[in-house]
Amino acid sequence: MSQVYLVRTNQKLNFARIHIDALQAAQSSNSWDQHAMIESYHESVLFLMASAYQAFLREIAEKYRFNPDAIEALSDLQGLLDASVQESPEVTELSVLESNKHSWLALMLSAYRGCWKAADKTGPSAKAKAGADLSPSLSEIHIVQINPDHAEDADILTEYRSWLSEFRALLERLRSGMQEW
Repeated sequence: MSQVYLVRTNQKLNFARIHIDALQAAQSSNSWDQHAMIESYHESVLFLMASAYQAFLREIAEKYRFNPDAIEALSDLQGLLDASVQESPEVTELSVLESNKHSWLALMLSAYRGCWKAADKTGPSAKAKAGADLSPSLSEIHIVQINPDHAEDADILTEYRSWLSEFRALLERLRSGMQEW
């Protein structure tokens, strides 16, 4: 079994840790671009943790001798397991975590998906709110900020650290069960 996805998972989690540390430094900064730095680190931490999760799903796929490149989400792995009439304790645990909207994994994936939500400033309701004479700029990029007023920066940093810790504990537990004897 190749170790490519194991290494990739670990690499992404290490990068997430580095970005969490950089986020903490950005929160302490008095730089003119402090808020932009904070927002960029928020998104990069979420991207790296979601990437680590996807790499871990592919790591599990490799263990069960599936093509890891066919795995984009947990449902892909579940489908392959169902088709081959196999059960996976790792997939069962991940499924429970993903389906529990209060679990660290569900919260992390939801926050990551939030990075992809955009505010439509050109739709009919936006034009009505802007008034008949005002037309929003088409060149503006409007994103939904994770924490627009930065009032919850310390709490979000604590949450990211907790997610990273939970993720590492999960990996250690599931990998010990996946070891071939």
